[in-house]
Amino acid sequence: MPERVLVVDDEKIILELTSMILKSKGYEVLTASSGEDGLKMVEQNAPSVVLLDYMMPVMDGMTVLREIRRNYPDTYVIMFTGKGSEEIAVELMKAGASDYILKPFNNQDLVDRIDNVLKIRRIEITNKELRKEREKLLREIEEWNLELERRVDQKSGELERAQAEIIQAEKLATLGHLSAGMAHEIRNPLNSISLFAQILKPVLESDPEKVSYIDKILKEVDRIDDILIKLLAASKRPRFELQQVSVADMIEKSLGGFGAQIETQNIEVNKSLNPAPTILADPTEIEQIFNNLFANSIYEMPKGGLLNIRLDRNDDHVNISITDTGPGIPSENRNKIFDPFFTTKKKGTGFGLSVVLRIVKNYNGHISVDTHEGKGTTFHIQLPFGQDLH
Repeated sequence: MPERVLVVDDEKIILELTSMILKSKGYEVLTASSGEDGLKMVEQNAPSVVLLDYMMPVMDGMTVLREIRRNYPDTYVIMFTGKGSEEIAVELMKAGASDYILKPFNNQDLVDRIDNVLKIRRIEITNKELRKEREKLLREIEEWNLELERRVDQKSGELERAQAEIIQAEKLATLGHLSAGMAHEIRNPLNSISLFAQILKPVLESDPEKVSYIDKILKEVDRIDDILIKLLAASKRPRFELQQVSVADMIEKSLGGFGAQIETQNIEVNKSLNPAPTILADPTEIEQIFNNLFANSIYEMPKGGLLNIRLDRNDDHVNISITDTGPGIPSENRNKIFDPFFTTKKKGTGFGLSVVLRIVKNYNGHISVDTHEGKGTTFHIQLPFGQDLH
């Protein structure tokens, strides 16, 4: 395809002569007799080179040159001038002219100058395209690096969470072995203590104060036995019966048990329980999850707050999030919250979240925590619809 050259000059003879010369050399030639028309043709036809007269009425060549260089950088300009001073040459080159030709000009010199400018143009445009391509590649590399970093961070986080889950599972397994033995060994002497206390009670009926001591002993025996029951529940799955369970119904049922406490503590409950299919589970276990999580959230908001409960689904899981506006979990405690016996409550036993973790794991589910000191805590739970359950 021939290169396109635009000749802009107010002298008709120059336009005709130049057109004849350039067409004979195979160029596609356009002409304009004023600066205004020249700019319009540059906009419409995007010529490779403009031969532009320096001295023209209304809009002079210098003004047109500056407009072309500002708005059409891929169009190169060679100036015609009848004034051959060094100052004009410097001014033209500073304004962006690629070359200048003195009038009257030599035909071959004109062709040589255009050929030279076109070669320079091709090289510079190729370099510009290469720079753009380089910048594009650098941006893509930077984006790839950022994406790689994001994926590495994501996988690292997943590995850390997986490792934490493994550690918690190992703790529960170890606790299960210990608790079974401990329960057996402790309950034997407990039974003896309870039995002897009951035998002594009728003997001491004449002394009310001593009878009260016996009642306290029996109460403490019951308390120790209750701790043992909770210990076993946290580490070992009791008898269960799988059936289709509505998670939304379990949430409502569990919340109902905290109604008076929620009202007394002036807690606002916000529920978003989107319809979800039932899951195959033991209803008592699912209710236990919510009882423990709601109890923790309500405990953290003694002077009021917001309890936000969200239920939705994806292709194979039910997703639950429970958020409170309590003080959050201190950073030093975040890795301990699922540990048996760990609690920050004055009267807590530290088994609640251990039970939650054990139940969620039994259903091949996942539980995670987001917390910010002073801003509250969110527990995220995923439970499968019901396949490959332990």
